[in-house]
Amino acid sequence: MNQGKILVVEDEKSMNDILKLLLEGEGYDVISAYDGREGLEILKKDIFDIVITDIKMPVGSGYEILKGVKELSPETMVLMITAFGTTEDAIEAMKSGAYDYINKPFKIDEIRLIVKNALEKRLLSREVKNLRCQVVFTFQKIAGKSKAIRDLLLSLTKVAESSANVLITGESGCGKELIARAIHNLSKRTAKEFIPINCAALPEGLLESELFGYMRGSFTGANSNKTGLFEAADGGTIFLDEIGDMPQNLQAKLLRVLEDGSFRRIGGTKDITVDVRIISATNKILKDEASAGRFRPDLFYRLNVIPIHLPPLRERKEDIPVLIDNYLDKNNATHVKFTRGALDVLMKYPWPGNVRELENTLDRLLTFTDKSLITEEEIPDDIRTTPSSNPSAAAEVCHELLTDGVSLDDILEETEKKYLLMALDKAGGSKTDAARLLNISFRQFRHRLKKYGIN
Repeated sequence: MNQGKILVVEDEKSMNDILKLLLEGEGYDVISAYDGREGLEILKKDIFDIVITDIKMPVGSGYEILKGVKELSPETMVLMITAFGTTEDAIEAMKSGAYDYINKPFKIDEIRLIVKNALEKRLLSREVKNLRCQVVFTFQKIAGKSKAIRDLLLSLTKVAESSANVLITGESGCGKELIARAIHNLSKRTAKEFIPINCAALPEGLLESELFGYMRGSFTGANSNKTGLFEAADGGTIFLDEIGDMPQNLQAKLLRVLEDGSFRRIGGTKDITVDVRIISATNKILKDEASAGRFRPDLFYRLNVIPIHLPPLRERKEDIPVLIDNYLDKNNATHVKFTRGALDVLMKYPWPGNVRELENTLDRLLTFTDKSLITEEEIPDDIRTTPSSNPSAAAEVCHELLTDGVSLDDILEETEKKYLLMALDKAGGSKTDAARLLNISFRQFRHRLKKYGIN
């Protein structure tokens, strides 16, 4: 297997042949050129990891080769060699962007070491570039301009660098799995598996066998050994969605994995050790679930090392236009535009299904509307007539509620909490400015935040 691609530009045939044989013997893919002009023509057609060039040649100099490399492939490492080297030449070569400068005659081991180091630097540069592209791609998929999303994006890289467990909370449809994937993709585990599983979607017995696997004959139908998802995710990340719905006997088994990284297959007698990062998610308040005895407190604290909360879409409506643009771009529909009226309707709707409901609505619009301009009339009736955007409809709903009776205290508390969050968001997180927007004192504002547990 070739370790790297090298171009040797050397007018002296015997030296060119020696370098080619030496480097091919080290496993490199080597192409030869016998003057600067030929070397430049080859560089225009191919990309090399390393270029080794003589400085003085009858046709075209090594400096011309160096200049051509910097124009055509700036990340390629250039080694310059000469039999007439001076200190001034070495300084000039390094200033011009050469990786190293070698005088003839040189030792074989010297060439081997310099080429090895140059290739390692080249590969490291390529990895960094790929990681940066991956970061940009990851962040492009998480669309939004609200303070909550901006703060989240700023924290993701640091979260990814850690090996600690992460608990993502938020309503269904907010994009919790997207955040989990972003953390995995930005981490050192990205080359290994990211395996998601919905703990609420499988019956208890099936969930256990999926997570931990089983041995042949351990139960009826177990005709062969089965590898569980924890084994498959070794070295990578497992995403446990809806962790709050995991049965308690499985919670105990999961706790053991978190404590010592080991478990047993169903029917197994040997411990299996794995290195897996766990990212979990829930739309429940796990702390309350633990207090009520429905979730193990010790497991909650193990999972909740790094908490991430995704606010619902109704609390960050400034993200809606960005999400729409992102959706249209992803679906090659950038020619589709929304009128101000249509956008206002979408902005007023509370989106109980969050980002997932918004995307489903856009799917519906693009499927049944062949217009390039979406007006208010094209918006589905169930969104246009929602109480939040239609006062008369809201009055009808209130009338129906009063028929059966309501808790006024609950309604007032919910409204107060909503305006506290809206004011905080509008003020960019400043409690002083948010209190001013609500025409209350800073102390009153802080007391209300504490009352509703708003951090």
